[in-house]
Amino acid sequence: MAALSDQLIHVHQALRERLAALRQEAVGDVGPAAATAALPEDLLSHCLSFCAAIHAHHSGEDGQLLPALRAAAPELAPVIDNLIEDHDLVAGILRRIRELLAPGQAPSAPGSLVRELDGLTAILESHFSYEERRIAQALDLLGPQAWTADVFAPGQPPSV
Repeated sequence: MAALSDQLIHVHQALRERLAALRQEAVGDVGPAAATAALPEDLLSHCLSFCAAIHAHHSGEDGQLLPALRAAAPELAPVIDNLIEDHDLVAGILRRIRELLAPGQAPSAPGSLVRELDGLTAILESHFSYEERRIAQALDLLGPQAWTADVFAPGQPPSV
């Protein structure tokens, strides 16, 4: 079994790649003629699927991993508080994305979706990098009893 930190990094990389592909898909639909066009159905479902994956990942961390880490390494409390604050910020962006994609609300201007995805990309990159730098060693000390696979890869086990 791979170290817990390696699994976290693997999942973060997969989420980064998914978000980059999603943004590229959205940008490809934004152009002079697309400014008022509805987004394609597959892009809508990809956005909603990505939002659900990020939400499940952060919910698993908040509910299981971070409390175990806080108990095992109390000196990391400020770092954990920052991570949870980031999770709340990301949740707000995900909520706005879901609102943009609500039935009957499909963005009349896909540019608004691209702006939200750009903000999400910036925040998640900062968040993932911070998390990987600040808690990786402590995660490896926790061991596998502190987590379940769905914390890292909602809906599928990590490939290690």
